[in-house]
Amino acid sequence: MAMQFYASPEQVQRDRSEYARKGIARGRSAVVLTYEGGILLVAENITTLRKISEIYDRIGFAAVGRYNEFENLRRAGVRMADLNGYSYDRRDVTGRGLANAFTQTLGAIFSETQKPYEVEICIAQVGASPEADELYRITYDGSVMDEPGFMAMGGQAEAISTVLREGHDEAADLPTALALAAKALGSVGGENGQTRELEAKQLEVAVLDRRRKGRTFRRIAGTALTTLLGHGSVAEQDLGETDAAPPSPAEDKPTISAASVDLEGATDESADEVNGDGS
Repeated sequence: MAMQFYASPEQVQRDRSEYARKGIARGRSAVVLTYEGGILLVAENITTLRKISEIYDRIGFAAVGRYNEFENLRRAGVRMADLNGYSYDRRDVTGRGLANAFTQTLGAIFSETQKPYEVEICIAQVGASPEADELYRITYDGSVMDEPGFMAMGGQAEAISTVLREGHDEAADLPTALALAAKALGSVGGENGQTRELEAKQLEVAVLDRRRKGRTFRRIAGTALTTLLGHGSVAEQDLGETDAAPPSPAEDKPTISAASVDLEGATDESADEVNGDGS
């Protein structure tokens, strides 16, 4: 009878942690930092696959690691936020609540499955002032940390965090904050330890703009991003919009439903009209 292989729980956890950390470190980095006008999210990304996205009105999402894994988490977060906002109130959807949900999901995956998720994510919620901004880092094992104004994920995150720590200023304007993020991302990955000059086409950039009402998430790309990287300023209307505008309603579709009309006490004629039986 063959003997069954045995490994202590501590060894299993160490092996899973090492596996996940190596997978995350192989990817390109992302940084999130606060500035005077909101929260800036920047990722080094040369593909069309998004590392930065919107979760809800004032909540953004950034991730590094395996795309298919953090995309599943993002979609689940969007569904949860929409359900809670529809069932209760939009103000009941918070970054802290979403961070707790991601923590429980990643913790269960890490403990109960053979392969952990190779992801590290950030949930950012913009407040009315820089002091009210919230940044939550959630790691592959379900650990969550409240970051103080800036954070770096993936790749050589420690070295990038050092650059951010030295230059971060929550009172800085958007061009200054973007220049710091690009400098931090370019401080690693060069030949023989040299710094790199990242171009607009190598970056994915978005902001959570505290001055906007409703949906605060806006992408910055194209000419606007090139201008900002050159320390120029752009008008708010020149910033990129969200991923897709909602489609306009079709002309032949009803704009109200029968359920929206109180039929109690209505005449037979009006009831027939609501039910579609009128002439």
